Amino acid sequence: MAAVPLDAAGGPHSPTRPPVRRENRIAIALRGSLIGVAEALPGISGGTVALIVGVYERLIGAAGHLGAALRLAVTDLPAGRGPGRALEENRRADWGLLIPLAIGMVVGLLLSARLLAPLVTDHGQYAYAVFFGLVLASLWIPFSGSGGRWKAREWLTAAAAAGLAFWLTSLSLGGAADNPLAVIGSGAIAVCALVLPGLSGSFLLLALGMYEPTIEAVNERDLGYIGIFALGAVVGLVCIVKLLRMLLERHHRITLVVLTGLMAGSLRALWPWQGDEHDRSLYAPDEAVGPTVLLFLLGFAVVTAVLVAGHRRTAAAEGRGRGRGRHART
Repeated sequence: MAAVPLDAAGGPHSPTRPPVRRENRIAIALRGSLIGVAEALPGISGGTVALIVGVYERLIGAAGHLGAALRLAVTDLPAGRGPGRALEENRRADWGLLIPLAIGMVVGLLLSARLLAPLVTDHGQYAYAVFFGLVLASLWIPFSGSGGRWKAREWLTAAAAAGLAFWLTSLSLGGAADNPLAVIGSGAIAVCALVLPGLSGSFLLLALGMYEPTIEAVNERDLGYIGIFALGAVVGLVCIVKLLRMLLERHHRITLVVLTGLMAGSLRALWPWQGDEHDRSLYAPDEAVGPTVLLFLLGFAVVTAVLVAGHRRTAAAEGRGRGRGRHART
């Protein structure tokens, strides 16, 4: 059998643009707003919400084409090969999805950032309790997605990843918001949440100590900070997203095992009873234990409800598919 040629994004090559889908742009924008809200919430993955609202695979495919276009523009133009290949990859991106989805994401992110910044700043213990519950419940996503029971070496791998994450989240980049390299790195890391369901970009920023500076910059329309952060996101799109897509495609199981361990160890950053950004010490529960536990349970219940809704959506889609198959055979 002849090999199938691959395009620059890593998918099967097609000389023509993908078929245009006639969809309700307002509905797509609403889906994007839900993803944007999730991206501002530490513990809720924008990738998970994209899965639930049914745009995940198309979004990742479009991101792959955009990343390939940027990569080709950087390599082809200086070499004198012209913009042809980069423009072709750009045309193959699903712009009918990307434009309304991006508009919705920006609106959802701005609204969520305006409402959540005071919550995290003024009520850290209660906010962290909710986020701790959100992330703890979200561990089910990469764990179940790995498929089958884990072997002993996989449990050990996850434990090692958890230990590494526990140590890393004992550190802090708090106060590094004036360092452009720290901001670029934060943007590159945060964009990983769009390719890895179950991983929250805002949670990564929170673990790095960069959540509050980033939310403050969004609220105050600090275009300098936002521009540097966006540059980091582009770097992540071109480099990190490509790497993660490759790992998921070629080493899916072990990648999700490592991801589960990293998420579990990173829960350290969300323990409600801890010091400030300069003192990351953990303490035993000592005050407002009742309300804190209730908020933890609330966060856990929210993600559980989201997962149940996603499971029902998948089951319904599979049921419709089996139904079409039966009709096709008659």
